[in-house]
Amino acid sequence: MAVKLKEICKNPELLAGGHRACPGCAGPTAIRQMLHAAGKNVVVGCATGCMEVSTTIFPYTAWRVPFIHNAFENSAATVSGVEAAYRSLKRQGKIDTDIRFIAMGGDGGTYDIGFQSLSGAMERNHRMLYLCYDNEAYMNTGIQRSSATPRGASTNTAPAGKVSQGKQQNRKDLTACIVAHDIPYVAQASVHNYLDFMNKVQTALDTDGATFINVFAPCHRGWRYPMNETMDIAREAVDCCFWPLFEVKNHVWKVTYKPKEKTAVVDWLKRQRRFAHLFKPGNEQILEEIQAEVDRKWEELLQREASTNA
Repeated sequence: MAVKLKEICKNPELLAGGHRACPGCAGPTAIRQMLHAAGKNVVVGCATGCMEVSTTIFPYTAWRVPFIHNAFENSAATVSGVEAAYRSLKRQGKIDTDIRFIAMGGDGGTYDIGFQSLSGAMERNHRMLYLCYDNEAYMNTGIQRSSATPRGASTNTAPAGKVSQGKQQNRKDLTACIVAHDIPYVAQASVHNYLDFMNKVQTALDTDGATFINVFAPCHRGWRYPMNETMDIAREAVDCCFWPLFEVKNHVWKVTYKPKEKTAVVDWLKRQRRFAHLFKPGNEQILEEIQAEVDRKWEELLQREASTNA
């Protein structure tokens, strides 16, 4: 069922203002959009990370729904246990309310440290949504590289200098990893395209089984761009196909946004100082290889869509 924006605008905010997230942070925007789509009857578990430390500094909380803080590595395991307990209590007639469950984590707690518990929860097919807010590094602890960090980005643990030009490896395709778990719904979204994202949240929560959404959440602190450009940075990442928007529903791939004119990745990279070193003489080949990889992944996605919709 599609999101009805006029009705959602009348709903109360389920994430209170006054939290400690940075100005211009995409994370709280993603949470607000997620909760608008989910409604009140939801339980959220969140791994240690930017969104946990900024919204739940004891004795305060910005969450107006039941919220569980768990360790960096086990958001999915915690929420899968809560979902299993809920199903048991409902079978016993002790609960008659329909409740949905969301586990959250940043890319550090999802791509890396929490991947084992995420994989387990998806394989067991618990009825829960796992939402990764992807800001492409361990931002909460000092901007260290994660496996979500793109090639060429300079971080505090993969700095650009005389020896290397930022991170040397391509980012992990976590969304494809989760598709391989054969669950009923997987999607990629971005905070700038709120209707697309909220529709995907509703679809995920209405699905009987495990679901996963990877939402693009730019970080001006780690990416080094002006804090008022977050939505533009997110939009351009989608328009250059660095971060395509798509969903995989019951094995059928669908691209939910196709740019009218695919822009150059180099224009997006130029806007972020974490890539500034790539524009020094001698690094032209790295830029060409980054563009080639984005082009390859985009064409691969279009082929998957075509093959499953034939």
